[in-house]
Amino acid sequence: MSVYRRSIQVAALITALALLFAFSACSPKTQNVALVGAGATFPNPIYQKWVSDYQKLHPDVKIDYQSIGSGGGIKQIKEQTVDFGASDAPMKDEDLKSAPAELLHIPTVLGAVVVTYNLSGVNQPLRFSPDVIADIFLGKIKKWNDPKIVADNPGVTLPAADITVVHRSESSGTSAVFTDYLSKVSPEWKEKVGSGVQPSWPVGLGGKGNEGVTGQVKSTPNTIAYVELAYAVNNKLPVGLIKNQAGAFIAPSLESVTAAAAESIATTPEDLRVSITNAAGKDAYPISSYTYILVYKQQKDPSKGKALVDFVWWGIHDGQAVTKDPTYPYAPLPQEIVKRAENKLNSVTSGGKPIHS
Repeated sequence: MSVYRRSIQVAALITALALLFAFSACSPKTQNVALVGAGATFPNPIYQKWVSDYQKLHPDVKIDYQSIGSGGGIKQIKEQTVDFGASDAPMKDEDLKSAPAELLHIPTVLGAVVVTYNLSGVNQPLRFSPDVIADIFLGKIKKWNDPKIVADNPGVTLPAADITVVHRSESSGTSAVFTDYLSKVSPEWKEKVGSGVQPSWPVGLGGKGNEGVTGQVKSTPNTIAYVELAYAVNNKLPVGLIKNQAGAFIAPSLESVTAAAAESIATTPEDLRVSITNAAGKDAYPISSYTYILVYKQQKDPSKGKALVDFVWWGIHDGQAVTKDPTYPYAPLPQEIVKRAENKLNSVTSGGKPIHS
């Protein structure tokens, strides 16, 4: 081979390598990307499972999700100290307007906020009417054998013990879902307390996170509280049946939470921020909710943006299979909501170009 031909081949190889390097440098990559998210404790069990499963498939992506409460997640995503936030309560209009850029709500799973309790000698699930729940958390019903509780539970022997209420102490999406429900079913609650992530509780002890509230109930006799279903199930705590709008006492389950979501699919707004508490269906569990991951529509870092979108896309598709495991008692997204969430993820850009491929 002549020196001339060898020189041409070497030059061509160098040009090809340069082009490959330039293309790689310009293309979003997920190699050795670290993502940090923070927010809702409500979905924390399934999010930790998702993170573990996803990182086995994509060892070059490291994800750290911090369970600090929905209020904290909203605060941190607005301050851009995390790559994604998480909240059960959709952000309010004023929060979205005060964010530095457009934020998207991506629903991930559905869950149930349940009434759980620690009551010795009662071996069957207790039943609760909406007005009874409101009166307990207003501090108007003070004893376990109050006539209103007895009326919901014929044949059950209830102790004459004082009721100790436990609620969240920090800004919480679970609180927002619970108080949203109470505001719909109790005019007195709506007037005196209202709904929100950190209401002024009339009575009770505070616990931090679903974890803290669950721990308080588990260790303290005669307590009652609200937590996400997975925390009650995994701590072997009883769960109350709640009387729904149709008049049926309903247990929280994949089916009853899915029934609650079905009522609102047609009226869910374009931005996917929706409340599904107190659904009208006869099989609907009345304290059900979507939970959301919050992402910026415009991603500053294309590599991080692609890793984030790919992870959330996996979560709303392959990750839904985790809901078949009773350890993670969440309900999968309705297919219509999956399609709409896909559109949201496909709208995420970096440098003016779509990220998802």
